[in-house]
Amino acid sequence: MALKDITLGQYFPGHTVIHRLDPRTKLIFTVAYIVALFLARQVVSYAILLALLGVLIAVSRVGLKSILRGMKPVLIIVIITGVLNLFYTAGEGEPLVSFWVFHIYAEGIWAAIFMVLRIAMLITCTFLLTYTTSPIQLTDGLERLMNPLKAIKVPVHELSMMMSIALRFIPTLIEETDKIMSAQKARGADFDTGSLMQKARALVPLLVPLFISAFRRADELAVAMECRCYHGGEGRTRLRQLKFRGMDVAALLFALVMCVGIGVLGRFGL
Repeated sequence: MALKDITLGQYFPGHTVIHRLDPRTKLIFTVAYIVALFLARQVVSYAILLALLGVLIAVSRVGLKSILRGMKPVLIIVIITGVLNLFYTAGEGEPLVSFWVFHIYAEGIWAAIFMVLRIAMLITCTFLLTYTTSPIQLTDGLERLMNPLKAIKVPVHELSMMMSIALRFIPTLIEETDKIMSAQKARGADFDTGSLMQKARALVPLLVPLFISAFRRADELAVAMECRCYHGGEGRTRLRQLKFRGMDVAALLFALVMCVGIGVLGRFGL
């Protein structure tokens, strides 16, 4: 897997309906979609959510290729989760396959399929949020949504800023790691051959320059913010004011209907 396949935190500029939505709407819709995923029980519910996700990908114009490339880093986790559900889900009646201490039931197969779908759709929905929302919009949206927490002295602005900076610097650190690996390969380092332990040991020399680079960038960012007289969110104004429009209200109503509908289908075993 190449480091360039990790696309979390990247933003793809565009003028689609999804790009133009208020960031608060996209955050709430993402949470609602995740809730609906956990309310889904059987084929009909998952089919509806999968079709909806396909429509969102098509409307966003991000491209299925970018989504699939971003899924590569978590592919191993998804496979392991599916295998665990396959072997450790007990069922009624005789197992379909039985060997040693492992038994595979029909219920285990369905559980593995649903779990893999759930994780894949959850990650894809989260990717769509970061792909179609700039870090600044994401910060503003998070801060506005968490505004009620200011009443109990929660540093809402600082938390939102840290989260957005972390997302923003993921692609930067990945690019930096790729450059360091290329430089060390040119000096004879080998990251691709050997056993798993040998590959892990080969990565140790990579961590020192990566941490130094990360701390240097953090220091440069802190100095830049101080030079611009940054002092937190108190009295701070915004270039673009967030306002809910008709499409935002429609999207939020759709999110509510989606959660209720999937919940009702789940009650009926669908």
